[in-house]
Amino acid sequence: MLEARHIVMENFMRLSPLVLVFGLAASSMAVPGNSQRASDPAGTPGAAARPDDQIPPRSLALLKQGETAAAAGKYQDADDAFETALAIDPRNRAAFVAMARVASKQKLYGQAIRFTNKALSLEPTDRAALSVQGQAMVELGAAARAREVLAKLQTVCAGACPEAMTLSAAIARGPTMAAAKPAATTPKTKTN
Repeated sequence: MLEARHIVMENFMRLSPLVLVFGLAASSMAVPGNSQRASDPAGTPGAAARPDDQIPPRSLALLKQGETAAAAGKYQDADDAFETALAIDPRNRAAFVAMARVASKQKLYGQAIRFTNKALSLEPTDRAALSVQGQAMVELGAAARAREVLAKLQTVCAGACPEAMTLSAAIARGPTMAAAKPAATTPKTKTN
């Protein structure tokens, strides 16, 4: 009897770490259920992206304030307003596009592409974001990628649209940074 008890205890001690590991793994696994899902204010489940008309008015007001500052050339004030608009509602994709435009005006094309990527993650068919992104790619010398964006934009537009025409013109023109570089000068030789 003591021997059988000893065997049971020995088996229990051998298997308990395995049981513990499997128990922890099972308890950390996600299980389907009635979890809280993204929904619109009406309570319709599964509405991941909110339409633009559901952006809080304060976020929209800050977007307009930033656009006014950007038009006046006050890029820091514009960025501050856009960032605050996004703090109020991070799904305000127009603020991401506006920040991308400001970055482009400051010749920060990589940053402009990052901002448009954020806008496109919210709405992959945002024509303004696609246009700004393509123009930034042109300025960086990535004409092939800009043409891919143009093809996507033309698909989204299903015909002619101003964003596609603007991007097409930018691709045809080429990067303005290359045109703005000073001509290479030949080094002067020392004469005696």
